[in-house]
Amino acid sequence: MDIHELLKQTLVMVLAGGQGERLYPLTRDRAKPAVPFGGSYRLIDFSLSNCVNSGLRRIYVLTQHKSDSLNRHIRSGWQIFAPSLGEYIETRPPQRRLSTNWYLGTADAIYQNIFSLQHERPRYVLILSGDHVYHMDYSRMISLHHDRDADLTVACIERPVDDARGKLGVLTPDGQERAVRFDEKPEAPEPLPGRSGACLCSMGVYLFRTETLVRRVTEDAKSSGGHDFARDVLPVMIEKGDNVSCHRYEGTYWRDIGAIDAYWHAHQDLVSVEPAFNLYDPEWRIRVRCQSRPPAKIVFGGGDAQTPRAEVYNSLICSGAIVSGAFVCDSVIGPDVRIEVGSRIEQSIILSETTVGRNAIIRRAIVDKRNHIPDNARVGVDTEWDRRHFSISDEGVVAIPKEVPFPEF
Repeated sequence: MDIHELLKQTLVMVLAGGQGERLYPLTRDRAKPAVPFGGSYRLIDFSLSNCVNSGLRRIYVLTQHKSDSLNRHIRSGWQIFAPSLGEYIETRPPQRRLSTNWYLGTADAIYQNIFSLQHERPRYVLILSGDHVYHMDYSRMISLHHDRDADLTVACIERPVDDARGKLGVLTPDGQERAVRFDEKPEAPEPLPGRSGACLCSMGVYLFRTETLVRRVTEDAKSSGGHDFARDVLPVMIEKGDNVSCHRYEGTYWRDIGAIDAYWHAHQDLVSVEPAFNLYDPEWRIRVRCQSRPPAKIVFGGGDAQTPRAEVYNSLICSGAIVSGAFVCDSVIGPDVRIEVGSRIEQSIILSETTVGRNAIIRRAIVDKRNHIPDNARVGVDTEWDRRHFSISDEGVVAIPKEVPFPEF
């Protein structure tokens, strides 16, 4: 069958309802997929851009916790589809048609939207996470899924065994790339045949034959498990002999932005001299919500020898930001941020509409939007002081919530 016809018969469901406790305080007031990323984007923009770039234009976004900002973002930034051509993007909170519960897990979220599948009657259903950062052409996965006549195809990426241990789901394929085993976050991952140091890990991207999906999530809803695809549905499908196929990811970069340290590291990937993840690929644009802002501005700082010059290295400076006589390196400066004379921003992420006063120092920190960092403030300098007032990650990254009064120092 022609790939364009298969794309028309594929419905996308983006799981966007997670609470994101490990990404706190960035998720204090917003759903995890709505967390800003890369200065100009939200996390969900990467999965949605992959869909549009792949030719998929029927999308449900399944929302739940703290969904206001995510709903606004979808409404104002993603209404690019033509309903007259059968295209759409819609947010779907729990419908509670089949249960009085909210979404109990990823599989339950699909189960509670079976009515939509019965109404739309797609051939295939592509299930994505709304908080992963990567480039992927889903049309190749759909073509492979069709050719293999699979019940489920799981997108997979090779990872070192040590990286996967206790963190990622691991598949064991046979010689035809059919999964014969799946372990969710095992302490002893099964290595690939002949490659003791590498294993094949799930990316949380699932392509189902619709009839199989409906049958399996209905069975799961009657069970006493956690109603999660990885822990509950996928192992059962392999055990019962369903055709579960492995699709090896052709790219090199995929990040699950599940915690503060992962968020910080992913931004460091963006600002490196040779970035591991390319935001500038003209063949694979990441869509962004367009807002009227002036260009970024770098101000010298003054005409006398005593006034510091502005110096910016290996950093992303977003539209509307002004850096005045400050030093910025290895950092992401969000829209409409103001950084005053004499301040130093190092390996940090400053989100939109934040002001940084004169002679402040911010190191290895994430500052959420609409904050004011006063003159001479120190963040990321004194660990004990930071710990008394803010959140600090396992790797020592300081995270300041949105719109909080800065404590006396």
